[in-house]
Amino acid sequence: MIDPGAAAPARFHPRRWNATAVIGGLLLALTILASVLAPVLSPADPVKPQFSRRLAPPWGLGGTPAHVLGTDNLGRDILARLLHGGRISLALAAVSVLIAAAVGIVVGLVAGSGGERVDALFMRLADVQLALPVIMLAIAIVAVVGTSPAALVGVLALSGWVLYARTVRANVLSIRRLEYVEAAYTLGASDLRIIARHILPNTLAPILVIGSSQFATMVLLESGLSFLGMGIQAPRPSWGLMLSEGRDYLSNAWWLATVPGMTISLVVLGANLLGDGLRDLLDPRLG
Repeated sequence: MIDPGAAAPARFHPRRWNATAVIGGLLLALTILASVLAPVLSPADPVKPQFSRRLAPPWGLGGTPAHVLGTDNLGRDILARLLHGGRISLALAAVSVLIAAAVGIVVGLVAGSGGERVDALFMRLADVQLALPVIMLAIAIVAVVGTSPAALVGVLALSGWVLYARTVRANVLSIRRLEYVEAAYTLGASDLRIIARHILPNTLAPILVIGSSQFATMVLLESGLSFLGMGIQAPRPSWGLMLSEGRDYLSNAWWLATVPGMTISLVVLGANLLGDGLRDLLDPRLG
C-alpha cells in the first residue's frame, strides 16, 4: 500500500559536479563577494565628485594606484562606483527573480490543479503578458509609477513570472497523471498535501534552472532601463547608468563605458553558465 504522505521518488540523479556550473557559480560568487566588500576593496566615495581628478586613466595606462580603474567625467573613482553599483544592480535582480518565481510558482500550481476554467484564465493572462514587448512594458510602467527601487523590482518581477508559471503548470499536469500520485488521491490525500509532498518537490529542478538563467535577464533589463534613464537615477551608481554616462567619452575615456560593460557581460555569462550547468546536472535525459 502506498502511503499518501510519503515523499515522491526523486525525478533526477545529479552528477557530482559540472564544470560549466562551477565556472558560472564562481563568476557570480566573486562578483557578489566583491560588491559586498565594496567599502573594503575601494574606500573612495562613489558619489562625491573630485573635478581635479576627472577622466584619469586606469592604473598601468597612465593612471595611479589610487584609482585602479580610473575616474569618470566628475572625478569619481570607477572601481568604487562599479562595486557599489553592483550592490544595487545585483540586489534588484535577485529580489526580482525571487518575487517572479514565487508568483509564477503559485500561478502555475493553481492553473495546473484548479480545473480547466482556472487554467484557461491564467494561461490567457500569460499569453497577453508574452505578447507585450518586455522593454516597452517596463518603460511604460516606470513612466507611470516612477523609478524607485521598489518600482523597478515590481517591473522586473512582472516581466519574469510567466516562464515559471508555464513551466510549473506543465509539470503539474504531467505529475498528476503518474501512478503514485493517483494512488495517493485514491487513499484520501488532499490536493494541498499532494502539491506539497509530491508535485512541488518535483518542480524544483526546472525552477532552479530558470531562476539562474533569469537572473542574467534581470541584470540586463535593469541595466537597460538605467541606461535609458528609466532606472536608478544619479548620483547613485548603477552599471547601466555608468554605461550611459560613459557613452559620450568613448573616444577619449573608453574605460568609463568599457568597465561596466565588461562587468555586466561577466555576470550574464556566469548566470547563463550556471543555468546550463544546473540543467545538465538535474536533467537525467542529458546525462
